Amino acid sequence: MAVPAPPGPRQAPGPEPRPVPELDPARVARRLADGGGLVDVLTEVRAETGGLGAFRLDPAAPPTVLVTGPDAVQHVLARHPEGYVKRSHRARVLIGDGVLSATGEAWRRQRKLLQSQFTGPGMRRYEERITAAARVTAARWAEHARTGRVFDVGEEMRRFALDTIWRALTGHPLDAETERELATVAEVMTALPSLPAGTVAAHGAVAGGIARIDAVADRAVAVARDGGAGPDGPGLLRVLVEASATRPEYTDRLIRDELVTLLMAGHETTATTLTWLYLLLDRHPEAREQALAAGPEGSKERHRALQALLHETLRLYPSAWILPRHAVEDDVLDGHAIPAGTDLIVCPHLTHRDPGLWPDPERFDPTRFTTPGRRPAHPGAYLPFGIGPRACLGLQFALRESTTLLAHLLPGPAPRFHSLPDRTSYGITVRPDGPAPATLG
Repeated sequence: MAVPAPPGPRQAPGPEPRPVPELDPARVARRLADGGGLVDVLTEVRAETGGLGAFRLDPAAPPTVLVTGPDAVQHVLARHPEGYVKRSHRARVLIGDGVLSATGEAWRRQRKLLQSQFTGPGMRRYEERITAAARVTAARWAEHARTGRVFDVGEEMRRFALDTIWRALTGHPLDAETERELATVAEVMTALPSLPAGTVAAHGAVAGGIARIDAVADRAVAVARDGGAGPDGPGLLRVLVEASATRPEYTDRLIRDELVTLLMAGHETTATTLTWLYLLLDRHPEAREQALAAGPEGSKERHRALQALLHETLRLYPSAWILPRHAVEDDVLDGHAIPAGTDLIVCPHLTHRDPGLWPDPERFDPTRFTTPGRRPAHPGAYLPFGIGPRACLGLQFALRESTTLLAHLLPGPAPRFHSLPDRTSYGITVRPDGPAPATLG
């Protein structure tokens, strides 16, 4: 079976576009009946059809096209993004009309304002705040080492990432009460993918969690509107409030949505990446030693080695493991017909594990990112933060905070895990499905 060719897609003269090959729906049904999830179906589609294939989770529904080949990935996300739009985000009930879920002209306006805060000079104002959050975490780890206390590495990474983004947004370090209330963000994100559309209001725990997040956000926006600045100076919230003076679309509701979007995207993905990295280092302690031996503390060589640890972790566990898109016009993709109205899934998770691009792809090997010629040069081969105009605007912030924390923690005692999560959860992010208790020293 295959995706039917549209009657007349726009294309240069050449061969007639072919239908997209489709995995037999009976195989999809068997995979799901055997307890498989979306990632298992996508993996089978990729193995059967190559870098472009179709599948149906519902035999009665139109097929969805899986995109993993680097040429097709670049075409959809970077070369022709206007033809492949992002529709409603799975977390929209939480983030509202924030930049992650906004579309069209509203997205362009919001993106332009925020982009200036997360690149170049805008990033420099956050460096001291990131370092302060890393020092707090390092001090906590030193106390763990002194006392022998068992702690959850994933929870520690969540606390660090939440403290960092809260300082960036408000100018204040994260206090204990706000931290308890914002722990709800992770709980809501975990629950959302399993809830049918339109049922959140009936799910008391999730609805209550969103209400608690709203209360925190509303207080923070009110403080920013009153001109209050934290000990680190005004935060990004103040920039949004000031924008509302000349941009009437920046109501308190939209500022709330941007705040929650940045809280969600700015801490969940970083915390998960750092947790995966420490789990990988437990299995590959030589990678830690190689990074520390690359150069003295504070050197460019050490910094590059720390970044390589992060990049290889993001290759195996990309922040955005799937990127859904919707074709709004007929097109031809890698010689295959894509009719308008087709839903597509770009899957960095599978692109990053393609042995044709990444030899021995399941192996954790940070030298892929330090040895010339080992990383594929194709822009569509490595996209943990996406590519094109909708790539993650917090890329620089995420890498800066992560390398800063590693610079503080990695030279110290390595965690000794008491148990390891034995499953991976594929939801809004790819995360270890369970705690990671450890001791230091």
